[in-house]
Amino acid sequence: MAKKNTSVDPVADLQNLVNDMAMQFVVGGGQEPGGPPAWLHSLDEVVGHASELGWNGLVADAKRLRDELLARDPESAEFGEMAQAGVQSLQEAVEARQSAAAVRPEPPSLGIANDPELIADFVVEAREHLQAIEQNLLAVEQNSDSTEPIHAIFRAFHTIKGIAGFLELGDIREVSHETETLLDHARNGDLKLTAQVIDVILAAADYLNREVTRIASGEAVSGAPTDRLLADVRAVVVRSLGQEASPDLQALSLAVEAPDIRPVAEVKPAAPAAAMPNKAAPAAQVPPVSPVVVAAPAAQVAPAAQVAPRPVETPASQPPAVESKPAPEALSGDPSKRAAKEIGTNWIKVDTAKLDFLVDMVGEIVIAQSLVRHNPDLAAIQNPEVMRNVVQLSRITTEVQKTAMSMRMVPVAGLFQKMARLVRDLCRKSGKQAELVTVGEDTELDRNIVEELADPLMHMVRNAMDHGVEPPEVRVAAGKPACARVELRAMHRAGHIQIEIVDDGRGMNRNVILAKAVERGIIPAGATLSDAEVYNLIFEPGFSTAEKVTDISGRGVGMDVVKKQIQKLRGRTEIHTTPGKGTEFQLKLPLTLAIIDGLVVGVGKERYIVPIFAVKELLRPTEGMVGTVEGREIALVRDKVLPVVRLFRRFGVTPRTEDPLDSLLILTESRGVDYCLLVDGLVGKQEVVIKSLGDSMKNVPGVAGGAILGDGRIALIVDVDALFYQPRAA
Repeated sequence: MAKKNTSVDPVADLQNLVNDMAMQFVVGGGQEPGGPPAWLHSLDEVVGHASELGWNGLVADAKRLRDELLARDPESAEFGEMAQAGVQSLQEAVEARQSAAAVRPEPPSLGIANDPELIADFVVEAREHLQAIEQNLLAVEQNSDSTEPIHAIFRAFHTIKGIAGFLELGDIREVSHETETLLDHARNGDLKLTAQVIDVILAAADYLNREVTRIASGEAVSGAPTDRLLADVRAVVVRSLGQEASPDLQALSLAVEAPDIRPVAEVKPAAPAAAMPNKAAPAAQVPPVSPVVVAAPAAQVAPAAQVAPRPVETPASQPPAVESKPAPEALSGDPSKRAAKEIGTNWIKVDTAKLDFLVDMVGEIVIAQSLVRHNPDLAAIQNPEVMRNVVQLSRITTEVQKTAMSMRMVPVAGLFQKMARLVRDLCRKSGKQAELVTVGEDTELDRNIVEELADPLMHMVRNAMDHGVEPPEVRVAAGKPACARVELRAMHRAGHIQIEIVDDGRGMNRNVILAKAVERGIIPAGATLSDAEVYNLIFEPGFSTAEKVTDISGRGVGMDVVKKQIQKLRGRTEIHTTPGKGTEFQLKLPLTLAIIDGLVVGVGKERYIVPIFAVKELLRPTEGMVGTVEGREIALVRDKVLPVVRLFRRFGVTPRTEDPLDSLLILTESRGVDYCLLVDGLVGKQEVVIKSLGDSMKNVPGVAGGAILGDGRIALIVDVDALFYQPRAA
């Protein structure tokens, strides 16, 4: 077993260890009679030291040498030759890495960037530019003849370089500078931005994104080795311009370890970039185009810098200080109109914590105003002027609430743009071809919902690409275009937001899903399920129809995450699929998590709020409409048999009456299954501010939160989805 390295200089220890191994060959030839030499076990220590240093290539070399030597006769000449050559190779690799570490400066301190305002401004601006870089790179990949996006990408890297230099962030500045040099050749027509070149630029942008995220979280820059990344960026220019790489840089390129980047044999520093003005125009002003077509390479040849898809970062990872302006309208729209809008509007940066506090306080004002308005003492006053003032107060409070809530609304364009990068990376990885089309990017949602929606949307797009979209040859054989179509749509629907993920792939196979569910014990064999119930099985934990596990999908956790997150957002999911034609997922979400339109219903002396978003219909039962079949209460609604849930039994309260004819049926659904909720009666409709019930009651089944009604009473907000599967109270 490898020993834990506790030295203050692990690089020197590793070099001494390898040198001691090499000395064995000088002193005694490296072989011992009667079995493997004692020094062979030192390879385990080399593996341990190299692992702690993050030198993965050296780890692999040492393991391979150890395994190959153990498989051979330790007294043979072949063993001696292989051992001597292997140890010498390890010695050279360690020396090369030690030389690279010696010339690399220590991770710089933030210096002047210790000012929190400067840090916040840098993070916000850098993230805006990095988002614009991704957006414009995808546009360039779609239309290589377009030059304006290349200029925008150049300006973005140039701006990041300038600010990083001012803040003494050396590695960020250097990576930005070298990438800027590459882009300078591209915008001058000396270099064409192929898919492989775009991979390298995206790798540089990913590095900058990681470093910016570290700074945003209050950490110093990582000081991670950038030599390999810089070598690959320079190599692109070298190959494109037909230059010879210097021997020193060749050795550095081979010696420096970088797990995500393929080794490059010939590299040479490129000429410095042309001088640019200190203040670059914002990259976000350049509109990308829609749709984004992402095609896999025609020949499966490894690119110079093959970058593994990076998990999509959720907006929740952003720092408190963010810019309050909406994200740029991505992938569609009139550029001239957007430019005019940007020029004619003044923006300020607001700490999101202050914004959330403002919304909370406005909610308290709404509650206080409602209590005043419904106060019986005030109702007894017959003064017209007082009543006019109360009405005016109500009107102003409503407008303030609408304005405060609108400040938390952001377009889904930024979220959709992240999916464009995801589709592009998955295509490159799987060899499939797909085009991403987005509709309704300017649709606005509560910022908190957008943050929580990033992971579910990522998993659903990955699911569509892996399970839905077929390989090009399969699509052509089925009479489809080789390039698949994946659509993201956002729209307003009757007081809620609907987001649709549509693909024209193979669709879902009911029989395959059923067989897999029976195999995993999710449902019993012979169970009779509707199409909606069958398709909803894919949301069960651990469920997957994939034949093998890949780094894209197959472990059965993605759709389970979708289900939990959508339920957390008080939304629901619907699936529509046609085998051989494609699948459509519909996410139906409330506009905001702060307020809710609800029906106030009564059950005995208690009041409950049923979200209007979840209500399909209200019914007054008639004779023979509600009955019992095999011990289960059902309702016959337009020749359709639906299960009935009595709310008083779920929460253990005493109802005003148990006679269905004197009660009210609320038609709703849970996980694709319609059912009826039986309550005493309808009290009214009210827009309420949602209140948390605290840690002790946050996981009560069937309860989504609480609210203060206009008369000051507390009402529980019903979670109709969880209520259907909740056992009745004792």
